[in-house]
Amino acid sequence: MLRWALIFLVIALIAAVFGFGGIAAGAAGIAKILFFVFLVIAIIAALGGALRGRGPPV
Repeated sequence: MLRWALIFLVIALIAAVFGFGGIAAGAAGIAKILFFVFLVIAIIAALGGALRGRGPPV
């Protein structure tokens, strides 16, 4: 998921350089959403592992 967020971030930066404002804004928005979804899933996985006594996932 973090990989997709980075891919959309790169697409947004390239589109911004070439002047495609709408595409850049859309790709940046998708990258932001995917990044926050990744953070939530990572926190849930870490908490789930800690509650089971296994520690954070590696």
